[in-house]
Amino acid sequence: MIYQGDSIRVEFVEDGIAELQFAAAGSVNKFDQKTLEEFSQALTKLANTADLRGVIVTSSKPTFIVGADITEFLTLFANVEQTKTWVAKASRVFDQLEDLPVPTVAAVAGFALGGGCEATLACDYRVVDTTAVIGLPEVKLGLIPGFGGTMRLPRIIGPDNALELITTGKNNKPDDALKIGLVDSVVAPEKLRDAALSIVKAAANGELDWKAKRQPKLEPLKANETESTMTFVTAKAMAAAQAGKHYPAPHAAIKAVEDGARFGREEALNAENAAFVGLTQTDACRAQVGIFMADQLVKGKAKKAGKLATKEIKRAAVLGAGIMGGGIAYQSAYKGVPVVMKDIRQDALDLGMKEARKILGKLLERGRMDHKKMAQVLSSITPTLLDDGVKGVDIVVEAVVENPDVKGKVLAQMEDVVDADTIIVSNTSTISIDRLAKNLKDPSRFCGMHFFNPVHKMPLVEVIRGEKTSEETVAAVVAYATRMGKTAIVVNDCPGFLVNRVLFPYLAGFAGMVDEGVDFAGIDKVMERQFGWPMGPAYLSDVVGIDTADHCTVVMADGFPSRMPRDTSSAIAKLAAAERFGQKNGKGFYNYGVDKKGRPAKEKAPEVYDMLGISDKQLEADEIIARCMVPMVNECVRCLEEGIVASAAECDMALLYGLGFPPFRGGPFRYLETVGLENFIALADKYAHLGEMYQVTDGLREMAKSGKSYLAG
Repeated sequence: MIYQGDSIRVEFVEDGIAELQFAAAGSVNKFDQKTLEEFSQALTKLANTADLRGVIVTSSKPTFIVGADITEFLTLFANVEQTKTWVAKASRVFDQLEDLPVPTVAAVAGFALGGGCEATLACDYRVVDTTAVIGLPEVKLGLIPGFGGTMRLPRIIGPDNALELITTGKNNKPDDALKIGLVDSVVAPEKLRDAALSIVKAAANGELDWKAKRQPKLEPLKANETESTMTFVTAKAMAAAQAGKHYPAPHAAIKAVEDGARFGREEALNAENAAFVGLTQTDACRAQVGIFMADQLVKGKAKKAGKLATKEIKRAAVLGAGIMGGGIAYQSAYKGVPVVMKDIRQDALDLGMKEARKILGKLLERGRMDHKKMAQVLSSITPTLLDDGVKGVDIVVEAVVENPDVKGKVLAQMEDVVDADTIIVSNTSTISIDRLAKNLKDPSRFCGMHFFNPVHKMPLVEVIRGEKTSEETVAAVVAYATRMGKTAIVVNDCPGFLVNRVLFPYLAGFAGMVDEGVDFAGIDKVMERQFGWPMGPAYLSDVVGIDTADHCTVVMADGFPSRMPRDTSSAIAKLAAAERFGQKNGKGFYNYGVDKKGRPAKEKAPEVYDMLGISDKQLEADEIIARCMVPMVNECVRCLEEGIVASAAECDMALLYGLGFPPFRGGPFRYLETVGLENFIALADKYAHLGEMYQVTDGLREMAKSGKSYLAG
């Protein structure tokens, strides 16, 4: 044994050939600070080992290395000097691998991401099996590669390909990686180790010129000056168009590659280190790393629910077809759970099946599905007009019209049809689960399961726990949602649940400005371009449906009469009364149609300006943002204080996945903490005269006073 650590071991496997194997105690290998230290120690031992002829780098696990330990980042990055020291030291460990006096070969199975990919780049050769996925996804954390990736990758595959991979965070499958020269060979899994040994022995025997393979990584980037200029100009333009101003990481990556291109390894690595450290101090990095951590929390809870679930969902039913029912049925069938789609009208069933076929057809067109899979999914959906068709299912998802009386009757009827242990859920967006539960004899097996439209695209499912819902029911529904490929977040019952409850104050803040005569299109422009929402509040209202939004005002006013009173003279109510329902009938705040090329198009509706009495009144961007966002954040705080949602992190993820909250802001609580609790309170107090929605809670004031964080721990 040459070296033995907790996560790495090194030993001779053949005459003069050593194997450096990553073998962490957990389920995956990752570069935490301890592993990086062991890596350096192991490489030092190898560099001083007599009779060494070559090294293969392997993993004891089905996957190679998933990257750095992101759980260490936020603590580490809190101190800039500590970060500088860490990244400078860590990145030079990979130089140790590259400087070994013998040929090196990485043998990669499964994921080799981030630092895992960078470890392979420091080797002379890379052989992967057919399960491999290789990439540098650091931009998705608001960062760039920090262990030499921006320096080595351009010298291995050329600056064009390297910049595309680094600035997009794109993962590469084996054949694609082979085409661009990222790997040297692709083999079957059972041949991976032998292939790596074969390559390293050929290099050690002089059959392969490993020194020539290594040398370009030590030198300035070899590129024609004109071509190089064009490469960086094009990359900058692409980053500006795709990432925009809110995401600094892609821009910093291009600069690091460009700055380092003129120099050898050490200076190029210095350029990367400087860019990396700068990004660690940005709000976007903190937000995106925070998202990763929150996502891990949510996934961990879902995994735990799967283990606790005593009932496995093997067959499902959807009550109410149409677009929503068809979308739910498709998603269940596509993910391997056969589903019965029940309705009382044949035309609704036809519409539901049409929706499923449309989604599948698009996958087929894009080459993401073959005809066999399409037929398999469609055959897993059984449309029926008969109640008996629902017998024997494990879960019933009610998705009929958003009316408590209609839903109540359907739920009561189904309870008498299905088995005594069949779980019953309602896909309601606003109606109280406790209210609906009163229609059932056994409310313990009932909860809410709120899907977002379009079902096949939106990742969130709210699982709403009623007062009498059993934990076994919640666990089974979370497990089913997870199997459907969704992120399930459990919330407690209240009007609007979590997402719609906090969305309403946001839209009410917007409507208040419109009622004052402020241009809705100008508000949309600020909230999209400056705050970062995918859609401004006027456009979002049109997409959701003005009639739906107006109906929500009734529900929310019933639940929170003093904070969210219904205003029949508001912009939303007036548009609903005029039957301007938004995209669904082609007219809302905007008019909808197609452009000359037949693509969907929208334009401001002049008649709406007259109807609502909108003038040319303009507000400063900061005021527009404050008047929309303060009510939303305040309501998120109330939901946390009331126990509607279990944690600030889960609230952040719910709004990211359910509403498209700007990822670079990290969610409402991350946004609150970035602004600063005291600063936010001062801002809210400035608008407190506008109503209770703008008035912060005593709990928030106490948090600020005590210097605590909603996202701590």
